[in-house]
Amino acid sequence: MALQTVFKRYELKYMLTTEQKERVLTAMESYMKLDKYGRTTIRNLYYDTDTYLLIRRSIEKPAYKEKLRIRSYGQASSDSTVFVELKKKYKHVVYKRRIALTNREATDWLERKKRSDRQTQIADEIDYFLDYYGTLFPTVFLSYEREAYYANDGSDFRVTFDDTVLCRQEDLSLSSEVYGTSILPPGKVLMEIKCSGGIPLWMTEVLSKEKIYKTSFSKYGTAYKTLIFPQTHSINQYKMLEVTINE
Repeated sequence: MALQTVFKRYELKYMLTTEQKERVLTAMESYMKLDKYGRTTIRNLYYDTDTYLLIRRSIEKPAYKEKLRIRSYGQASSDSTVFVELKKKYKHVVYKRRIALTNREATDWLERKKRSDRQTQIADEIDYFLDYYGTLFPTVFLSYEREAYYANDGSDFRVTFDDTVLCRQEDLSLSSEVYGTSILPPGKVLMEIKCSGGIPLWMTEVLSKEKIYKTSFSKYGTAYKTLIFPQTHSINQYKMLEVTINE
């Protein structure tokens, strides 16, 4: 199967209890299967300016926002394959572009030590992003455990469950161990529904039955709120930010 490099879809988020997750999984049994990777540890390095411009703009909930990260599916060595991902959101639709590179190539590219040798539209978009924002830095290491499910009918309907979401600002390397500050509420699991169209009827029925409602939760935004903002701003400003992120 060819590596997917372009995504255009809705990404809907729901905060579940562990008991609700089990009941949703039971409802999914006839319609979806766990992907071949099973339970996976995903590592991310988010890049931003020295004033955290990208995440501050994102928190303001504009019609258009964008993020840049390097992602690995497991602990990466210098030569491991990782993904440079440019993620944009416009009017609730998520557009993601990604390129597979070695960890060393990806880091050198984003830190402007060398240009990418990839002659593709996606590489051009990322180069434009890097040129536009100037010097970017890895600001947060963010990891989580993920279970991803795909639809039996061959559609693009996907469901993922994330837990053990950890973030930190030191040891910013995809080659390091997983550790950090937990940013999910205790006993909660983040479910994401990813689709280009409507949600299947069977899923809407289980969401209604379990009283599971769509929420807004940004992993990087919550990491910013948890780690970065409190160190540089007053308590009153921190409380105002908390309200904004959780709206």
